Amino acid sequence: MCGIVAAVTRRDVTGILLEGLQRLEYRGYDSAGLTVFGETDGLQRIRRLGKVSELRSACEEHKPVGFVGIAHTRWATHGKPSENNAHPHISGDQVSVVHNGIVENHEELRSELQRQGYSFVSETDTEVIAHLLALEIGKCGDFRGGVDCVLDKLEGSYAIAVQHTGYPDLLMAARVGSPLVVGLGIGENYVASDPQALRPVTDRFVFLEEGEVVELSAKKVCIFGHNSASIESRTVKLDERPEAGDKGNYRHHMLKEIFDQPDALRATLQGRITGEGVLDSAFGAGAAEIFSQVKAVQIVACGSSFYTGLVASYWFEQIARLPCRVEIASELRYRKVAVLEDTLLVTISQSGETADTLAAFRHSTDSRYLASLCICNVPNSSRVRESDFSLMIEAGIEICVASTKAFTNQLADLLMLVIALGKHNNLSGAEQQELVQALSAAPDVVEKVLKLDDEIKKIAQRFVEKNHALFLGRGTHYPIALEGALKLKEISYIHAEGYAAGELKHGPLALVDDDMPVIAVAPGDELLEKLKSNLQEVRARGGELFIFADENSRFPDEAGTTILRLPNCHSVIAPLVYVVPMQLLAYHVAVFKGTDVDQPRNLAKSVTVE
Repeated sequence: MCGIVAAVTRRDVTGILLEGLQRLEYRGYDSAGLTVFGETDGLQRIRRLGKVSELRSACEEHKPVGFVGIAHTRWATHGKPSENNAHPHISGDQVSVVHNGIVENHEELRSELQRQGYSFVSETDTEVIAHLLALEIGKCGDFRGGVDCVLDKLEGSYAIAVQHTGYPDLLMAARVGSPLVVGLGIGENYVASDPQALRPVTDRFVFLEEGEVVELSAKKVCIFGHNSASIESRTVKLDERPEAGDKGNYRHHMLKEIFDQPDALRATLQGRITGEGVLDSAFGAGAAEIFSQVKAVQIVACGSSFYTGLVASYWFEQIARLPCRVEIASELRYRKVAVLEDTLLVTISQSGETADTLAAFRHSTDSRYLASLCICNVPNSSRVRESDFSLMIEAGIEICVASTKAFTNQLADLLMLVIALGKHNNLSGAEQQELVQALSAAPDVVEKVLKLDDEIKKIAQRFVEKNHALFLGRGTHYPIALEGALKLKEISYIHAEGYAAGELKHGPLALVDDDMPVIAVAPGDELLEKLKSNLQEVRARGGELFIFADENSRFPDEAGTTILRLPNCHSVIAPLVYVVPMQLLAYHVAVFKGTDVDQPRNLAKSVTVE
């Protein structure tokens, strides 16, 4: 979402800032702004609502000049999208700050600052930081000392970049829970929330660690924190290829994107959850008022996004206690639907341009729905522009046609929506805390699953000569079985089907023989014993079983059964966890079969036709 670019140079900095913001547009934003400091004109601030191009035009008109500057693209959380709420925020024409993340104790800090005579002109939590910086730097008479004092007072997750007219040759920046990277140049240095923003000016970066503070001048970079290693030893040189298309050391984009998932999950959670729950403001200005009125949810999607919606339907009814229907967009658009009173329409699309989903949305947008919300990976797409509310999944650019990190991030965002709606529908504070704690743990659990890659690769070898496969699951894992089957058929071209395990005896069991592999999703939940009974039906017919099981589940090792033991996790995040080995299985089978993994035949990434 929000993007930070800052630089201290020996030349006019404005062009560097604008180019950096332009390269961060994919993150999603509603306004943009910058400040630069020049000896003649002092601190100059320009902000604009809308695209970076609007800010660029304003800069061409006003021609700000300076050697030190900070810039930002904002996605509204505290306060509606407006020029007044856009970053940077200033205090007393001396301090300018840009900020990603959430200051959880901003109301308390705001009240204290107002008592001390500070006036606020925006609705944001960021302006609190600006006034605190002015106060503390003035007290101690030291730039870094003042920044340190402010950081001690802030609660939440954030990345900030600060300039102060009393220290015209310096920039300060810090990160707690929100990414920040230092770019190293020749006679100039930079800070950004993503190295992509700085690729035109440098290929050398230092990725700041949690809690680190950095001081930059044109000649020098000093990092303060627990890591005592030298700047030189921490410097990473990125090659000249565009990052979006770079597979790194991975053989395919799909494999890289599978391994990107822990960081992608962290990105989508950042700034949206607290220790107490999910922030309504993450969904846009006015979301809380609408959420308090929602009595039902209608989800519309296609393909893998449809399966994430199916998982969420269990969550909405079990957790938020709201009735939820999930429809395939290509079906919904051609039939009449009875809409329950005060229904929230939720559309899910990686690209935001899927033709069926767009058409279904436009067909459904009338007074029957309370409001519309889009979960999407592409800012400024049609779906985002046309919806009342939106939540960017923050998966980054996904190049492989088969969705992986977008799938898991959609699940994470849907769970956040469930929690946000649930708190308006009798979900207790303790229940909210338990759920956000589980969600916060998801990236680390997925990292543990990825360490099982070699085991999964060995399992995949046994699928190469197969022509068919069955995937089984129960409850929230029935849609995961559907997704596992879809992944295998998408990229390996093996015919695969997903079934609710209880339905096995109603038809699919006729297909089971010693040449039909059966993959079962078996987390340690309340349906495990029922699933075990279903699997005995497979073994009795000579079927070969591959069980993806919780490490604490007691599955016996026996002939014809292969067990992959996955790390124990909270049941609510199990769908995010158990889909990952399904992705790796499909990937390795496709590699062994020699298919085009990233661009499978007949398929496209964004389906913009009916």
